[in-house]
Amino acid sequence: MCRVCLRNSLAPFLQKDGLNYLRCCQCQATLVSAAQLPSHQTQLQKYQQHENDPLDARYREFLNRLAAPLLTELPANQVGLDFGCGPGPALADMLSQAGHSMRLYDPFFFPDATVLDQQFDFVTCTEVAEHFHQPHAEFKRMVALLKPGGLLALMTSFQHDDSRFADWHYRRDPTHVTFYKQETFDFIAAEFGLTCEIPCKNVAFLRKK
Repeated sequence: MCRVCLRNSLAPFLQKDGLNYLRCCQCQATLVSAAQLPSHQTQLQKYQQHENDPLDARYREFLNRLAAPLLTELPANQVGLDFGCGPGPALADMLSQAGHSMRLYDPFFFPDATVLDQQFDFVTCTEVAEHFHQPHAEFKRMVALLKPGGLLALMTSFQHDDSRFADWHYRRDPTHVTFYKQETFDFIAAEFGLTCEIPCKNVAFLRKK
């Protein structure tokens, strides 16, 4: 069963580096076989190697690919959640400096789940969705965190060219297990009653109706 759309529509796609990749014929997601998902410890060790310094100008410039179009969409003084913020929540800092109130959640580094008991004007999810082991459940949770009219802003490298997938740097990260095409986000939006906009490369805005 596809872990993005929960349809029985998976077909073999690729074997590479000892991993089996499957393609969903419905939502067009590509997934690592469920039996080969990395352990919690493997993920944590990899994440601890990331050098995402919140004060690093280049890292903030990278995150600005999402922050810049998001800030043009948000009214003043909104309350947001950075979902999967990592150990150095630079995006939350950037949005706070722009006048918004930010909350943090990350299952590894900011695991206080009580923050998930409220709803938000917007939720950000940057370079996180590709790590989801159970993406349908995670998208369902993020949509529930949005107030009516709220915005889910995602950034992940969209998968475009099947012929380049085997050598794609994004695939080679062992914690990247779910890969999305633009069609996948269109499908997710329809599944959860959202609108979908692609404001720029590798960014999707999903708005709750």
